[in-house]
Amino acid sequence: MPALPRFALMSMTALAIGLGQVQSVSAHGVESTLRYLDGQLELNSSFSTGEPVEGAVVRILEADGTAGAELGRIDASGRLQVNLPDLSDGQVDLQVDGGPGHRDYLTLPLEQGRVNLDDVVRAPLPFDAFPWAVAPAMVGTVGLMVRVRR
Repeated sequence: MPALPRFALMSMTALAIGLGQVQSVSAHGVESTLRYLDGQLELNSSFSTGEPVEGAVVRILEADGTAGAELGRIDASGRLQVNLPDLSDGQVDLQVDGGPGHRDYLTLPLEQGRVNLDDVVRAPLPFDAFPWAVAPAMVGTVGLMVRVRR
């Protein structure tokens, strides 16, 4: 086998092995629950381990997704009670920001100036995990195709 194709095959094999040997990282997401009564919103946020997200900033997001008005910070018990400002009907996006990789996004539907908790929506992950999961298989398939063609 000539040197260049052999080098390419070895490189792809090494890449596939390297992708397959990635150390698993154990991240914990932020989980939030809401209670709303007479204009006062109570937000409880904790990591998936149950530990409160103490000090996390809770803010309203602007329509373009940028940070808007800060409503407050999560206390040591994982709670924030806040009176929502006067907001027009529609949807308001809240962000619980516990630092990079530790955020929760909630969409609050407003009807007649009140939050309708039955329609609260959690935002999806900002990335699609499926392409990353199949990447090693794709690299291996390309390596096999190069080998079979010879």
